[in-house]
Amino acid sequence: MVATGDDHAVTPAELFFDLVFVYAITQVTALMAAAPSPVRVVGAMVVLALLWWCWCCFAWLGNVVRADSGALFGVLVTVMAVVLIVSLAVPDVFADEPGGLSAPLVFVLCYGAVRVLHLASYWISSPGDPTLRATLRRTALTSVVPPLVLLLIGSAYSGRVQLLLWLGAVVVDYLGIFVTGSSGWRVNSPGHFSERHGLIVIIALGESIVAMGVGVSGLPLTFAVLGASAAGLLLSAGLWRLYFRQLGEAAEHRLAGLRGDDRTRFARDVYTFLHLPLVAGVVLCALGMKKVLQQVADTGHYGLAEPLHGVVAWSLTGGVGVYLVGAAAIVLRTTGRRPTALAAGGVCCLAAGPLVGLVPAMVALVALATVVAALVWLHGRRRARTFEAVEAA
Repeated sequence: MVATGDDHAVTPAELFFDLVFVYAITQVTALMAAAPSPVRVVGAMVVLALLWWCWCCFAWLGNVVRADSGALFGVLVTVMAVVLIVSLAVPDVFADEPGGLSAPLVFVLCYGAVRVLHLASYWISSPGDPTLRATLRRTALTSVVPPLVLLLIGSAYSGRVQLLLWLGAVVVDYLGIFVTGSSGWRVNSPGHFSERHGLIVIIALGESIVAMGVGVSGLPLTFAVLGASAAGLLLSAGLWRLYFRQLGEAAEHRLAGLRGDDRTRFARDVYTFLHLPLVAGVVLCALGMKKVLQQVADTGHYGLAEPLHGVVAWSLTGGVGVYLVGAAAIVLRTTGRRPTALAAGGVCCLAAGPLVGLVPAMVALVALATVVAALVWLHGRRRARTFEAVEAA
């Protein structure tokens, strides 16, 4: 395996690796859309959290070992095959159809294989680093084995028992990484690490656009569909601008200015933990956008005045709320400033689900895109004033 330097950049091998996660995220949206309910949405977020862990493992590893050289490229292709199988199992993990292999068991076994491959690759890559090897042992005992046991037990059940066991596995997994600490892990190239996470945000935003296309698939093209599509694209563009113009640059700059365990803790908190709400928020919003486009296009079953209903109504604004709250937490951890506009906007969006059920679906989408644009403008204006004050001082 070939070690990286501080100027290491994202390799084509890693872009190739991300392709399988495009399909995986699409499958999570399909899991919710097949039978929208609060329980199913929670289950989909549990699945997304597990997939996120699979991706993060190799984002960290690819920062210290080149992904396009030596044995690691073979490992990446193997993991891609395993994650592809995981993605195929996602639609049936909570409602397995009779016949064939057990989808929950296949999902868990493949997830466990990814985690083991990650630890084994890290172990081989650091023969002269006893601190990292000690951390890998602690990680295996606290953040791999216990969650995997819970996932295996849960795969033998169905319904809420399975969901609770899998949710417990996710909590134990994430707490295990936090308790293990930052000692031993390394972030050699801040630019590479930041770019990798920016790419996964792009993948999630791309899923929101794909979801709109799926929503109108096979239905006639009308002016209402064009208008709703434009509003959905503007909403995605607002989320994109918030991250890539106001969050990502500041976080990368702060990461580059830290050293040692301080850099590792910042990378863990801002990228591994706090980027998950960004991806989850976009996936939730994609469900609402998909249903809006479907209702606007399917004039045979819905009128233009028809609102969204149930958990789908909440997912439209609630997904944006999750994204904004995650963005506010990133700003707070990065700069120490209180992002009032983002936090207040996120809370309001989280609570706006009942209002969405009272207005036409297309109106709700247009209003949400407008609100996001306004919040991005307000946050950017305050950020600019802060920079001006710092320069003046």
